Amino acid sequence: MSGVESKRALHFVFKVGNRSETAKFYRDVLGMKFLRHEEFEEGCKASCNGPYDGKWSKSMVGYGPEDSHFVIELTYNYGIGSYKLGNDFLSITVHSTTILDKAKALGHQVTLEEDGVSVLTSPDGYKFKIIPKRSHGDPVKMVSLASSNLKKSMDFWSGLCGMKIFSLNNKSAELGFEHDQCRLELVDIGEPVDHGTAFGRIAFACPSSELPKLEKTMKDKKQTILTPLVSLDTPGKATVQVVILADPDGHEICFVGDESFRKLSQVDPNADILLDEAMKADKSDEWFAKKGKKKTVA
Repeated sequence: MSGVESKRALHFVFKVGNRSETAKFYRDVLGMKFLRHEEFEEGCKASCNGPYDGKWSKSMVGYGPEDSHFVIELTYNYGIGSYKLGNDFLSITVHSTTILDKAKALGHQVTLEEDGVSVLTSPDGYKFKIIPKRSHGDPVKMVSLASSNLKKSMDFWSGLCGMKIFSLNNKSAELGFEHDQCRLELVDIGEPVDHGTAFGRIAFACPSSELPKLEKTMKDKKQTILTPLVSLDTPGKATVQVVILADPDGHEICFVGDESFRKLSQVDPNADILLDEAMKADKSDEWFAKKGKKKTVA
């Protein structure tokens, strides 16, 4: 994924309830590095969690810079302890010759699927398929999402978003914008897709000049636009343009202007320190316990 492609895969967003255990999983088991970490004092003002009302954080973690790697965005809300999983997210596939040995050494459970593929599950229940082979390029190879109707999904992702089809059968398809990028696998599960409360979001970049055309295409085809084209400011960083869509099954998709996102997403060498400091300062569990409350189950 060198240079500027027309479109490129960026990251997948997970909501997490136990930030410290999650950090250990990504660092120690998967062997990823934290690339950026940001704390936010305000979010949704509808809940009343005292000093933790609206507080949240965002951490980017992966095997290398976001310019050239598909990474994970971890969203942590201080007042929420867990989320209900749906059947929407299936797995992320990683190629590695060392992860399974690390997992076993650390006592992390490895399960086998019917096809013999080894699976690791994060503290919040998200599955990672580990293929024990040396990776060429980014170890993160594929995001697998559920589809209730593969034809409708293909019409959207290939026909409207312009993804190339790398493989296709009556139950699943592999798509991507370039052969060396993280791919999207759509798997027909034969039932409605349930996003639970843990529903994630997949993000892609494209030249900013293409965003209005993409938005118009979706409007003309009567597709769901969750957030019309808008500029988002990050204090002290680049302003990015985004449009957020939903596919026929309600999977959230963010398209962001590539030029500004490359500036926004530069690796912060202090990311690990910032995350560790935030986790050390996080007394939300104790605060709720003293009040005789439990964190919200979203």
